[in-house]
Amino acid sequence: MALSWAMAGAFTSGGTLRDAAPLDHWHPIALGSFAIAVVALKFVRPVLVPFLVLAGTVAVLATGLLEPPRTSDDSYRYLWDGRVQAEGISPYAHPPDAPELAGLRARAPELFPVGTDCKGWDLRKAKPGFCSHVNRPAVPTIYPPVAEGYFAALYGLGGKYGVRAAQVGGAVLALSLCALLLWLLPLERRWQAALWGWFPGVAVWAVNDAHVDTLGVLLVVGGLALAAKGRLAGGGALLGAAIATKLIPALAVPGAMAGVLSRRPRLKDLVLPVTAVVVAALTYVPYVLASGSGVLGYLPGYLKEEGYDSEELKRFALLRLVVPEDLAVIAAGAAVLAVILYVLRYGDPLRPWSGALLVFGVALLALTPGYPWYGLLLVGLVALDGRWEWLGVPMAAQVVYLHGLEAQDTAYGLALAAVVAGQAVRTVALRRRGPRTAVPGRPTAPAP
Repeated sequence: MALSWAMAGAFTSGGTLRDAAPLDHWHPIALGSFAIAVVALKFVRPVLVPFLVLAGTVAVLATGLLEPPRTSDDSYRYLWDGRVQAEGISPYAHPPDAPELAGLRARAPELFPVGTDCKGWDLRKAKPGFCSHVNRPAVPTIYPPVAEGYFAALYGLGGKYGVRAAQVGGAVLALSLCALLLWLLPLERRWQAALWGWFPGVAVWAVNDAHVDTLGVLLVVGGLALAAKGRLAGGGALLGAAIATKLIPALAVPGAMAGVLSRRPRLKDLVLPVTAVVVAALTYVPYVLASGSGVLGYLPGYLKEEGYDSEELKRFALLRLVVPEDLAVIAAGAAVLAVILYVLRYGDPLRPWSGALLVFGVALLALTPGYPWYGLLLVGLVALDGRWEWLGVPMAAQVVYLHGLEAQDTAYGLALAAVVAGQAVRTVALRRRGPRTAVPGRPTAPAP
């Protein structure tokens, strides 16, 4: 209840991306309440845990519906892409301010208001006479095909409700993932579902800001669960759909292939990755036929804008502390590749989410992104695996997002310290329990 009160205060305080001061007051209270609530949950009778987790998740997620988006305007682009598709036009064909879409813009005042001064935090100049809630109105969409299908469904089911439709869609996806986690986790570990459903960032990024990443997380968790049961084609299909939702779920594929390098290769090992690639590629076919190479959208420009090129690095903050700036990109790639090889060699195929968490978490620490909703996938994997110390990584991204690059080194440095400390505590605890029993046919992973 304290957590829900704090989240409601954050959303109704007037804090926005341009004025984060009210959020700085409420977010620490929410995080403290979250930590206390999760610890207290471990003292509840296991049979009652699922009901409390679901009830708490509904309460926390509902706070995200109290106000329109406060810190991201991406959901307006979702609705625009859905509206364009409802007219039979490819979302990759034209940017929102294109002359060809002038008539459609005129019929969408909730996205392109007329006669305003464009001074809202989520408004910017578009064509003369129009303001735009849709970000980057002069460039085409960046989102992959499965995301575009989701946008079309959002508009078809609730377009008349505007951005509220996207928020409700995000709440449904987030609650569905909580229910899936409760079903997948054994009775004694169902409390871990609260690491997803009660985490304050989920209410912010999945519901209030309504990011499509939540759909990708749901697909990844389902895909990894199928892979753990040996259903490789089904797992690959869900992972392929997740990749065609937001691309970054591709980093979960090595986790689904954990341990393949520990034995003689088999043809069966290719089923999951090949299925994932085929499914992701097939989702692009209708849009390629309509837009050709335009399906890449604004992706190349986005990578440059966000500072992932070698000319003006805004990311790789931790690596730039220890390597020359011109080697930061190479160092990040080498670090992620090393972790992927470690997971493929020593990972547990019965717990593919553990390897996926390690790969994706290291990737975020290496890249130090400024968008916290990328961490939604990390939160979902933490809920499956239980290594709560990784939650500091998306929290660091939130600090950078609200306060700029000057906070990047400190925020991500603290997140890295939390991960290292958490791993050290777990390693000591494992050693006190005695040596692990080796799994026949698989080498034991070296001590972290």
